[in-house]
Amino acid sequence: MQYSFTLPADYDMAIVRQRIADKGHLLDHFEGLLLKTYLHAEHGSASDENLYAPFYVWRDSAAMQRFLGSEGFANLAKAFGWPSIRVWPAWDVYLSPEARHARFATREIESIAPYTALDALREEQRVLLQRDIERGAVAAVNAFEPTTWTRVSFRLWDDALPAQATGQRYQVGHVSQP
Repeated sequence: MQYSFTLPADYDMAIVRQRIADKGHLLDHFEGLLLKTYLHAEHGSASDENLYAPFYVWRDSAAMQRFLGSEGFANLAKAFGWPSIRVWPAWDVYLSPEARHARFATREIESIAPYTALDALREEQRVLLQRDIERGAVAAVNAFEPTTWTRVSFRLWDDALPAQATGQRYQVGHVSQP
């Protein structure tokens, strides 16, 4: 699951970083949460926009719904607005204990062509996930969404991003992981 807030180009991103520092730990032990990454990107060489864009991996939809009904989510919506939330059923998830130390993230969303053999696409994505783990990813998620026919590849990196990393790049402010 991910929602993203696009912030004005002149927005003081220190506000987002401080919010993450103050509140990031609040979900460290949220029941049913497998991973939450507090992501942000600053307009410039790494991003076209200023973004605050948390990414979640849930054990099940009931846990996700508990969060979306929580006071914490209500407070987030009051601070940043009512977000459109993207949800993808997961194909493959790799979460190492080192994920909590990640400093960078990449997220790539691509359309799935009509009549694509989904089993073949999943296997192709699984091979790429394994390659990224071998290149140093400390967490990796592949998923797809059949309403808009998109797939997502999400990766966490504990050090520098690989030179060949593609998609939206983020800095990681905090990782909540049981």
